[in-house]
Amino acid sequence: MRIAQVSPLYEAVPPSLYGGTERVVAHLTDALVELGHDVTLFASAEAQTKAKLVAVRDQAIRLDPAPLKSDLAAHMSMLLEVRDRADDFDIIHFHTDMLHFALFADLADKTLTTLHGRLDLKDLPGLYRRYPEFGLISISDSQRKPLPYANWVGTVLHGIHADSYVHHPDGEGYLAFLGRISPEKGPERAIAIARKVGRRLKIAAKVDQADIGYFHSVVEPLLADPMVEFVGEIGDQDKAKFLGRADALLFPIDWPEPFGLVMIEAMAAGAPVIAYDRGSVREVIEDGLTGFIVNDEDEAAAAVARLPSLSRRAIRDRFDLRFSAIAMAQRYQSLYRQMIETGRVGLGLALSA
Repeated sequence: MRIAQVSPLYEAVPPSLYGGTERVVAHLTDALVELGHDVTLFASAEAQTKAKLVAVRDQAIRLDPAPLKSDLAAHMSMLLEVRDRADDFDIIHFHTDMLHFALFADLADKTLTTLHGRLDLKDLPGLYRRYPEFGLISISDSQRKPLPYANWVGTVLHGIHADSYVHHPDGEGYLAFLGRISPEKGPERAIAIARKVGRRLKIAAKVDQADIGYFHSVVEPLLADPMVEFVGEIGDQDKAKFLGRADALLFPIDWPEPFGLVMIEAMAAGAPVIAYDRGSVREVIEDGLTGFIVNDEDEAAAAVARLPSLSRRAIRDRFDLRFSAIAMAQRYQSLYRQMIETGRVGLGLALSA
């Protein structure tokens, strides 16, 4: 199949540091090439890919030092480039939320759109009701709840390259928090859990401009604890070691997380996950096998004591089965084929993956 993958432009593909959606796009694109498809990736110029690259911006937006830039203009320019080349593809797979809807309304039947973010936002329902012709892919069943009427045609759980993460048979005595410093991610809760059990905690996270106030007022004072180490933002090379050497990843979220890529990154490295029961957690973590699902700090502390009952080898095996990039690509491949066979992804057509 001739497949276009259209990535957001906020981060490189894959990201050099923090970034979820662009990392998934990178791994999916390469895996589709490995499965024998003719894949074209629309992304910024520093993308590293096995596919044909159409560079639509000189570099990703977040780390671009230019003081003045327009993310909307960058994305609109990319979509116009995709539109100009639309006849070259059997399937156009968008990862840009709803930005392309107006431009591709007459070509909706040859598109799929994976939604990567939260959907409980005020302005979304009207837009998705306006464009029911676009087939949507959720990254968890939980993600769909705010928009149950949308044209959902499949759920495909994320995957990442298995060889990007080496399985570590043993942890090195610390708990890990990896992600973004924000109230919904709960770094202060991770610190509280670690304190409760008397364990070291390493925090590897980025601080967005929007969360600087929260970082300084809530999190930074807690970093004075000698048992807490703030590593800062890290990239893929450091991430694999950071997670693999941890006794467990703490994932104390307090929001409807659509997926939570860091959970499978930890599993790939053999590290169990202690996660709050929010959003997609029950679709990703198998309680008592790949980690523990908890509801509060007390339950999380009890879960830390139970970590020796888990097999890190079994955790990696479950990752290989459920969350490798090839497993993800095979699910999308099935959806693409059904689209081509049926001729359209119209309202009410239920595809499965």
